Amino acid sequence: MSIYTPLGFGITCIDAEYIQQGTACFYLMQEGDECAVLETGTCHSVPALEQLLLDRGIDSEQVRYVIPTHVHLDHAGGAGAMMAAFPLAKLLIHPRGARHLVDPKRLIAGATQVYGPDLFRQLYGDIRPVDPARIVQMGDGEKISLCGRTLEFRHTRGHAEHHFCVWDEVSRGWFSGDMFGVSYAWCRLPGGDFVMPSTTPSQFDPEAYLASIQLLGSYAPQRLYLTHYGELEYSHEKAQLLAQQIEAYSKFANTDASDEARLALQLGDYAIELFRQLGASEDSGDLRARLGLDLQLNAQGLCVWQEGLQSN
Repeated sequence: MSIYTPLGFGITCIDAEYIQQGTACFYLMQEGDECAVLETGTCHSVPALEQLLLDRGIDSEQVRYVIPTHVHLDHAGGAGAMMAAFPLAKLLIHPRGARHLVDPKRLIAGATQVYGPDLFRQLYGDIRPVDPARIVQMGDGEKISLCGRTLEFRHTRGHAEHHFCVWDEVSRGWFSGDMFGVSYAWCRLPGGDFVMPSTTPSQFDPEAYLASIQLLGSYAPQRLYLTHYGELEYSHEKAQLLAQQIEAYSKFANTDASDEARLALQLGDYAIELFRQLGASEDSGDLRARLGLDLQLNAQGLCVWQEGLQSN
């Protein structure tokens, strides 16, 4: 697998080198003599981007925008390092996420609690703060121009309160962050593409998630640029599959969210059943192993959601 994949429309997918190749990516958009980076990966992702710019003869000062969809560290962990590398860039972020990039202590503490200190350092490295003077907070429906190319920002709750998606009219595509789930290369199956929700801790909201899926579909998109992973053709059937799983997840968690490990097994059984319906022939144990981290994080998020409901 190449670390760079040109996708047309001036968009290049770049592997973020997160966990292993094919797990997370980010995107370079070039329009005229200006560029935007959508998502950042981690600080480990910066050298690959710098090499791509060098290969294409693009100066660092041509990067005008760095745009994480939300502040979870596989999406925004490299923001500080990229802002240091691109001196004229502005960082565009959801208003609820801005303070966490100015002072990332809470992000670091939260991720360290989930992964442990050793794995955190391996995955994310150095998390650098961003100068608040270089941050622009994007309201719902606001637009920016990249050398005349319009990008529109829509707030999309459900995965995180600080999440937006970015609409590109030129490609008729959404940079969807985690709102259209995860669909790795090996999830593209004979019967269709499998997409799985991302309900990681700690702000899962099923009703808001379903509303966000509907919002994305209302633009009649042709494609989605997933962070996990790559370009995905949009279809109403995929949106329905995602919504079906959100509703099922909610029922699983409502029934019993007291045992995270058991809930992860239940989510795995359900995912494998859907894989089989789409024609997957891979061994169930292998499928469960491939989905292991996602299942664990999704179960954690569902348990946190239920704990929040019970405490209110």
